[in-house]
Amino acid sequence: MPAMSATPETPPPAPAVGSIGWLDLTVPDAVRVRDFYAGVVGWTWSPVDMDGYADFCLNEPASGRTVAGVCHARGDNANLPPVWLLYVTVADLAASLAQVAALGGTAVTPVRDMGGAKMAVVRDPAGAMLALFQPAAAPSA
Repeated sequence: MPAMSATPETPPPAPAVGSIGWLDLTVPDAVRVRDFYAGVVGWTWSPVDMDGYADFCLNEPASGRTVAGVCHARGDNANLPPVWLLYVTVADLAASLAQVAALGGTAVTPVRDMGGAKMAVVRDPAGAMLALFQPAAAPSA
């Protein structure tokens, strides 16, 4: 997830619990899919260094605002299916993962540390997947 912009004096606000904070797509050939969306919807792109290869932020053409990402199915993302994945903000990832299990869902990935933030991909009882994201700063309720 890209960082929200803020001045050095003012940190960005924490995302609200339950808000959709990010959207990305993991595919075997991120370059091809990046170029597909650039041609179809006009998104521009910017590379994200992944230690030896690049994933991509997808940006609105007029504003340049990043709206999504496209990732190679490598490393931690190797086993994710090629579906658009929503990242939903939670207050406590461990508590949310306990609820996933209690309510008939399953964890698809282990918890990943993202510079103080944490995330995990889960599957709901119907089989749909989403990512649960706990920001480094406490989310607002």
